[in-house]
Amino acid sequence: MSHAPQPIRVLVCDDQALVRTGYVTIFSAQPDIEVVGEAENGHAAVEAARRLRPDVVVMDIRMPLLDGIQATRQLAGPDAGVPPKVLVVTTFNVDAYVYDALRAGASGFLLKDAPPAELVNGIRTVARGEALLAPAVTRRLIGHFAEHLRPSETSRPAAREELVRALTPRELDVLRRIAEGLSNKEIATALFITPETVKTYVSRILAKLGLRDRVQAVVLAYRVGLIPAAD
Repeated sequence: MSHAPQPIRVLVCDDQALVRTGYVTIFSAQPDIEVVGEAENGHAAVEAARRLRPDVVVMDIRMPLLDGIQATRQLAGPDAGVPPKVLVVTTFNVDAYVYDALRAGASGFLLKDAPPAELVNGIRTVARGEALLAPAVTRRLIGHFAEHLRPSETSRPAAREELVRALTPRELDVLRRIAEGLSNKEIATALFITPETVKTYVSRILAKLGLRDRVQAVVLAYRVGLIPAAD
């Protein structure tokens, strides 16, 4: 006897009651999404997430008491035990916000003016363990912040050698293209393989390197100097 899959448990965090109500209305209309709670500031978001253990936290950036980036770091940063997926949704299309949110542990970033269907798809995407960041945004971030991601010249070669030992040549090819901001479809075209095969490679790369999503893979590739500075 087959059982219906469990709905995606979502916590909505925004300091504007009208925005929260809109999110709850949109998300609750989906058969595979359950809104388990709301929070109006960063402190409440952290407390509610730890108590309710949602699958996905929809997080605003600018909130009182504790902003969304700090709240994300507490919930999904390096010291978090079993972190929820955090989808940052904000009105501010500022590269620095995107960068800070992803470094804090967010799995995705969307603007509040995104269509409802895109917001719903964003929840499903990060719930599956995939990063939600458009290739164009990835490329722009790389252009602005690649140098900040790079380690010292002395530490880079050893880290890169360790990475090369962990991955096969084909996996390295895929990782390079992830770091360049290519989508699965674009990687498939470049390497003459199917998107499904690319997805398999991506999953294998993340598992081997102990990474949560593609965003962390981009950061790692730049930190170890896998992508030349000239790129």
